[in-house]
Amino acid sequence: MMKIKRRSDIVVVIAAYLWCAWPGSASVLGTRGGDGVAGPNIVVIMADDLGYGDTSAYGGWVETPHLERMAAEGLTFTDFHTNSSVCSPTRAGFMTGRYQQRVGIVDVVARHLDTPGLDPSETTISRLMNQAGYRTALFGKWHLGMEPRFNPVHHGFDEFRGYLDGYIDYHKHGSTWHNGLKKEDQPGYSTHVITNNAVRFIQQNRARPFFLLVAHEAVHLPFQTPDDTPEKRKPISKSELWNRERIRPKYRIMLEEMDRGIGQIMDAIQRTEIDSRTLVFFLSDNGAIGAGSNVPFRGGKFSHYEGGHRVPAIARWPGKIAAGTTSSQLAVAMDLLPTFAELAGVDVPAERSLDGVSLRGLLLNGDELPKRQVFFGYEPKLGTALRDQNWKMILSSKKFELYDLDNDEAEQTNLVEKYPERAQAMRTKIEHWKEETQWAGVEAQK
Repeated sequence: MMKIKRRSDIVVVIAAYLWCAWPGSASVLGTRGGDGVAGPNIVVIMADDLGYGDTSAYGGWVETPHLERMAAEGLTFTDFHTNSSVCSPTRAGFMTGRYQQRVGIVDVVARHLDTPGLDPSETTISRLMNQAGYRTALFGKWHLGMEPRFNPVHHGFDEFRGYLDGYIDYHKHGSTWHNGLKKEDQPGYSTHVITNNAVRFIQQNRARPFFLLVAHEAVHLPFQTPDDTPEKRKPISKSELWNRERIRPKYRIMLEEMDRGIGQIMDAIQRTEIDSRTLVFFLSDNGAIGAGSNVPFRGGKFSHYEGGHRVPAIARWPGKIAAGTTSSQLAVAMDLLPTFAELAGVDVPAERSLDGVSLRGLLLNGDELPKRQVFFGYEPKLGTALRDQNWKMILSSKKFELYDLDNDEAEQTNLVEKYPERAQAMRTKIEHWKEETQWAGVEAQK
């Protein structure tokens, strides 16, 4: 029989017993990646319609000190993309780790369109983390289905407080705000309400692993600040609705309020002493429109040019991700599911083939990502774009364009005629990809 001779040995044995008795410990915090990094808590903060050139963390026109702090303490991406230049497809790609075409969400989920929502049979990052023992929550925007059967609680979220549609009034949301499957308002400015929910969740779950999606409404329209309460509003004519001089000052305040909330979330993580085991990832869901800036890129929301889908993205994990670093490697929102799964030691079902790749080595060690081609499909409205290293093609019924982003990041010079062989080869790849990713319906996905 083994004899325990030292007091420290007793402590270790007791700790080990308690660890093994903790539900989910073996599958989550007890699992480790190849270099011995334990699975972290994961917080994803997603802005809505925020442009690459908006935040001061990217040299933009709005001072965002807390995003600057994130960048100073983490890794800033300069070539990070969302799967689409509109809301729902981007979120479908992020949630599933796959091209959104494979789950039938190519356009925004809206009542007048034929895309009902993300089917609950799909494998999502929230479900994977939940099944592995993580506590999961979504606060804010869903936009992957209005019907109860598409509700976030059916996709692996333990808690959902927010709204299902593309946008709501920032102040009046009594009929649109949900607590799980039921409508239940939380009075207040939506940016503040979302932040408060996130801070409360972090405090309540400090002692167990969690996955938290903070999906802000800001800076999406309607352009409303905390002071734009219903009783203070004046009627706005159609000609003034998108007037840049009217909405730009409001946009600034909306972004400042979101940034302040990001600071509160990071403060909560530090205050609860889980900083060293919490990864925070910030991104926008697509480029800006109206008041925002996508400088130095061409286009914006609803565009296949870089301004439509190249977005700000910052990762922070003290002690694991080198502080004050940048990466110019091509990364995409659908890469986050395989990244988080690998960091947490969570297995993706063998029958579920992912299109995204894990960024774990890049985040922790600065490793080079495998060379690949990335497609941005928005058929039939915008056609399809293909990114192949420095080369970018946009192909639609009206466009056949080729750009060298290393020398023309603003996509001003169409090189189709100068490089006809490359142009034709990329065109062929797009056509093959469209055939390969065509959605065959829910039953065919099972």
